[in-house]
Amino acid sequence: MKGLRQQQGVTGITMILVAGLVVFFALIAIRLFPVYLEHYKVTSHLQALAEQSDTAKMSDAEIRKALLRRFDIDDVEHVTKDDIYIEHPDKNTTVIAVEYEVRTPAFGNVDMLVSFNDEVEVHP
Repeated sequence: MKGLRQQQGVTGITMILVAGLVVFFALIAIRLFPVYLEHYKVTSHLQALAEQSDTAKMSDAEIRKALLRRFDIDDVEHVTKDDIYIEHPDKNTTVIAVEYEVRTPAFGNVDMLVSFNDEVEVHP
C-alpha cells in the first residue's frame, strides 16, 4: 500500500454547498435587517414616551397621536393607528402596546413574516 496517498482537503461540491449556505443566510440577514431596525425605532419611541413625565396625564387619543407623530418623523412604515393598543388596568396605570406584523420577500414567491408585540406601563 505504499503507492496510495491519503486524500486531503475539501472537494469542489462541498465548497459549492458551503458557499450556497453562506449566500442563503446572508440573503435572509440582508432582508431582515431593515425590519429589525424599524422595530428598534418602535421600541425606543415607546420607551421614550413611557418615560416622559406628562404621558400619564394624556388621553388615549393624545398618546396615540404622539406615538404616530414620532413614528412619522422616524419613517416607521409598518405601524398604523390600529396597531396601537391602550389599556387602563387600574386607576394609576396605563399600558401602551404596539402589536404588528411585517411581511418581507425572501426570494421568489417565498415571504418571511415577523410578528412584534411590545408594551410598556406608564405610572404617574
